[in-house]
Amino acid sequence: MSTPVLLAPDQARQLAAEFGLKPDEYERVLAILGREPSRTELGIFSVMWSEHCSYKSSRFWLKQLPTKAPWVIHGPGENAGVIDIGEGLAAIFKMESHNHPSFIEPYQGAATGVGGILRDVFTMGARPIANLNALRFGDPSLPKTRQVLDGVVRGIGGYGNCVGVPTVGGEVNFHPSYNGNPLVNAMTVGIAPKDRIFLSAAAGVGNSVVYVGSKTGRDGIHGATMASTEFTADSEEKRPTVQVGDPYSEKLLIEACMELMATDVIVAIQDMGAAGLTSSSVEMAGKGGVGIELNMENVPQREDGMSAYEMMLSESQERMLMIIKPGQEHIAEAIFHKWELDFAVIGHLTDTGRIVIKHHGVLEADILLAPLESEAPLYQRPTAETPKQPLLDAASVPDPVGLAPALETLLSSPDLCSRRWIWDQYDSTVGGQTVKRPGAADAAIVRLEDTTRALAITTDCTPRYCAADPEEGGRQAVAEAWRNITATGALPLAITDNMNFGNPEKPEIMGQFASAVRGMGSACIALDFPVVSGNVSLYNETEGRGILPTPAIGGVGVIEDASLAMGYALKADQELVLLGETRGHLGQSLWLREIAKREDGAPPPVDLAAERATGDFVRAQILSRAVTACHDVADGGLLVALAEMALEGDTGITLDAAPALPAHAFWYGEDQGRYVLAAPDAAALLAAAQAASIPARRLGRSGGGDLVLPDGGSISLATLRDAHERFLPTLMAQ
Repeated sequence: MSTPVLLAPDQARQLAAEFGLKPDEYERVLAILGREPSRTELGIFSVMWSEHCSYKSSRFWLKQLPTKAPWVIHGPGENAGVIDIGEGLAAIFKMESHNHPSFIEPYQGAATGVGGILRDVFTMGARPIANLNALRFGDPSLPKTRQVLDGVVRGIGGYGNCVGVPTVGGEVNFHPSYNGNPLVNAMTVGIAPKDRIFLSAAAGVGNSVVYVGSKTGRDGIHGATMASTEFTADSEEKRPTVQVGDPYSEKLLIEACMELMATDVIVAIQDMGAAGLTSSSVEMAGKGGVGIELNMENVPQREDGMSAYEMMLSESQERMLMIIKPGQEHIAEAIFHKWELDFAVIGHLTDTGRIVIKHHGVLEADILLAPLESEAPLYQRPTAETPKQPLLDAASVPDPVGLAPALETLLSSPDLCSRRWIWDQYDSTVGGQTVKRPGAADAAIVRLEDTTRALAITTDCTPRYCAADPEEGGRQAVAEAWRNITATGALPLAITDNMNFGNPEKPEIMGQFASAVRGMGSACIALDFPVVSGNVSLYNETEGRGILPTPAIGGVGVIEDASLAMGYALKADQELVLLGETRGHLGQSLWLREIAKREDGAPPPVDLAAERATGDFVRAQILSRAVTACHDVADGGLLVALAEMALEGDTGITLDAAPALPAHAFWYGEDQGRYVLAAPDAAALLAAAQAASIPARRLGRSGGGDLVLPDGGSISLATLRDAHERFLPTLMAQ
């Protein structure tokens, strides 16, 4: 058998290092090939064995997460997770990172993150119905933070708005640890008939390999490699590794794929995401246990003189790879040409178990596929536990300002201020099925077309908890997603995760990862909330400084009657009830950071049994129409939650006296598993809670134009609204 043009030994080793392969990994490449590699072969190995594609540092730990339930149709391993949501429908969803590209080129990095996650979902046959995101930025006083924030938000809005999928929710936080490494995690949810799910495993020796979508260019080459390393001072030089998106082409691609999927000609389908044509062809053939041969001269190209190496590693956007049934190519071709997209037969499946790449008759690569996966590096890296911090005694942390000044400060802080400046750049109602817009409820509510039912969707994580105690932080991230869905009246069903951490070669970082997975797993089991898809993003460090550990959670639930979906806008003349136990945990709270100027103590513990009991009770009260508003108590504590309810409903509150706790600990502690419910009759709600053994207490009554505090102070809604709304517009006007 002929061999491709091989690299000289010294040149190959140098390139291997540049491509991110460690010396021992390169020795594995030599053992698999039995010779030196060609440039194209070395490129294939380097991207497939990158951290971004192979999960070589995380696979060992991820296997510990619970991924099964009676309603799970497809768990991790496919392009996205699939769950049964009843009435013959499936929800297909996933969250994925575009962190490194978004720092280098914020607009395109974020835009192509949205485009990529959309393709992960519609490649499985689902029509996308909602986008969300989880964003983390650095110190807002820095010009670079403002530049990245502006570009990322415009990129998300620009792509999502143009492609016609509503951006319905998400979260935004700021911390100096993200100064050199922002996090841009994009999530998409789609709906498909549960008996029409399309998978990626190739089958049928001799079947055509078909390329559809946009042309291939030189953008994004080695993007997966770039995303698998730390940043250094020369990160701006990596701009060519960032892809360039075209949402209008993506919209055409969605419609063409949906039309083709209504026929019976597709055997397998995969989007070209990270590592482009390399990952899609290798994964499809590998999953199907077949070989694949590609003729690169047939690949649609938008630039002259592209080499096989460039075409295989390009991450140009809006492209898909398909296996088509024999003799049916003309059907697919007619559909894609109708939608003005490229269509090309670029190869066929073989029985060799190899990937063979040819370009104008010249052999460029010939690799046995099985070892690309079976011999891929798998590391069980050393771990070091994060030292535990003691619980803070609230009595030992004096209140320097009082309740009202603290509330105004917190509501105007970067982590708690209104996100309206961001949300207003997103079209949250395109498609006409959005029931609860951003800022109106604890989770987004999107109705399922032609039914009374809806999905509740959220993204959640509290990185400062994870930094202090990664296991408790991982547990809390899952619990908060479950709680936010529950607070709308929906039943939580499953999660996707986006594991954002620093350099896994550092034992303390790998210890964070392992602990977070343990915490997440325990919460998933206790709450019947399995993991069905996800993404790992490591090496989120710049000049050796890592981000806070950020295991972002995307949750999905179902509510049978969308008209019952609950928001937190408060109506006048309602009584307010707090459910869940309050002990006044100030450790790692925003009050502690913003008011006491401290970042210490253990985070509030999560009692999963109490979480489940309280949440199930709350959901039952919502669905029985016993309450008129519901809000979970999260960042900032109880008084912040009440202020958010008052502002959303434009009605004041008069509060009762606090219990026998320091007042600032009761009102600003971040104890978990709590909800504020509004109801016409507190007595009935308190009696029901007592019967269910759920801790409950009356908080006060709504009405008027002020928030009247139990210490005798008060603050007007106008003052609170000004504090809440001004931060981001003022920041971005600089």
